Amino acid sequence: MKEERLSRRRLLCGGLAAASLGHPFLRLNAQPATASRDPFTLGVASGVPRADGFVLWTRLAPEPLQGGGMGDAPVEVRWEVADDEGFRRVVAKGSAIAMAELAHSVHVEVQGLSPGRPYWYRFTAGGARSPIGRTRTTPAEDDGTQQPLRFAFASCQQYEQGYYAAYRDMAAQPLDFVVHLGDYIYESSWGSRHVRRHEGGIPTQLPEFRNRYALYKTDPHLQAAHAAFPWLVTWDDHEVANDYANDLSPRTVDPAQFLAIRAAAYQAWYEHMPVPASMRPRGPDATIYGRHRFGRMLDVLLTDGRQYRSHHACLAGRSASPLADCPGRLAPERSFFGAAQEAWLARELAAPPAQWTVLAQPTLLAEADRKRGPEHGYWMDGWDGYAAARARLLDGLAAHKARGGNALVASGDVHAFWAADLRREAQGPAVATEFVGGAITSEGPSAANVANMLAKNEHLRYGRGDKRGYALVTLDARGCEVEFRAVEDEKNADSAVAPMARFSVARGAPGVHLEST
Repeated sequence: MKEERLSRRRLLCGGLAAASLGHPFLRLNAQPATASRDPFTLGVASGVPRADGFVLWTRLAPEPLQGGGMGDAPVEVRWEVADDEGFRRVVAKGSAIAMAELAHSVHVEVQGLSPGRPYWYRFTAGGARSPIGRTRTTPAEDDGTQQPLRFAFASCQQYEQGYYAAYRDMAAQPLDFVVHLGDYIYESSWGSRHVRRHEGGIPTQLPEFRNRYALYKTDPHLQAAHAAFPWLVTWDDHEVANDYANDLSPRTVDPAQFLAIRAAAYQAWYEHMPVPASMRPRGPDATIYGRHRFGRMLDVLLTDGRQYRSHHACLAGRSASPLADCPGRLAPERSFFGAAQEAWLARELAAPPAQWTVLAQPTLLAEADRKRGPEHGYWMDGWDGYAAARARLLDGLAAHKARGGNALVASGDVHAFWAADLRREAQGPAVATEFVGGAITSEGPSAANVANMLAKNEHLRYGRGDKRGYALVTLDARGCEVEFRAVEDEKNADSAVAPMARFSVARGAPGVHLEST
């Protein structure tokens, strides 16, 4: 495929340094958003891998920040999957119809492939050919090779607050898949020292949400990470509205009005994510949680922490940000996941375990008394506002451990790196280990706040909020290694990315072991 020359302006605005072009997926995805009638300005992606296939995604958008520019007519999009990078051996192909009602996005569910191997894919529409993406199938459930798995998890990528150097680094890693834990876009503008800007105000209508996603997805580093690996994705609050809980938002107090906003936001999320048709919203409702199996080595339990949760305790009708406490937060009926998702999760944790189980969920699970001094203060939008639901989950993790399961909790949302022992009682044994993988760009807590949380919560074994980045996880039959990778300066488009801390967790012995910093 002939490479396009990048203008200096695109290099600066997209945050792509010339030295980065050596990586194939950065090279293939470095296409100007303003290219004349190029329909593939938003790149390509794959997701929800299985042993026999995966989902392929693209969206036709020659004018990505102006509604897409495709008009109302349906368009045929042809796709190909090959087992070699040069497409000499095409093993599956077909066509899909990109329709205006889905913003001319396509979600192709490929089946019938071989397990545990890489594949390459591309799209063609209107005489134009997309960049090439690479993906892979999962190992078969009867696979006995016990090959290690390597994946990254990330969250919180406020576009204005930094460049996506973390994704440039991620795209160069040898990974099997990526997990994104939410806050893929931000509906609002906040923070300091912005390096780029949102177009338009806070989205509430479907066209506005579509343009916000398109803005984020024009970033070449984000496109590169999507093109390099299959992704598993869930959402948190900023895909809709800050700190929303079920049908209530601090910004929109009328539930009917807010559910209309949520319906538009969920629709735009689906249109821009590599997920199957089963996740397509029906109005303000969508089922996105589920189990994803990677042979005998790993089960990923991907959850939805927003759509079904109980309303905030202690601060009803207000922002959940002020620290608070009240008897209501301990009420046994309060649920973070909702009754149906809690029941599903309990069944999954009670099933015969894979060698490792990763619970992928949006925010810090470990208790975190945040108030300075002897008083207690908790953040009601986090798990501390749902203490009884957390206790039920920890009971499930303890029973899972007793059956020979080894559980990790992968979390996001709080814009800091954390490593924690998860315990049912303050001095009890760890039942699982939690890692929070920082934020791609979103500004974090102060050093004083992190130090206070470490001092008041001894089960928090490591914390750092001054760096942006993501987490790398390697799992095998013996244990797990987690590496926090940090961007030197997220305000610098050419910033270096390097390991900041490494941890290990032994099979059968949950608990954080800091290897190096």
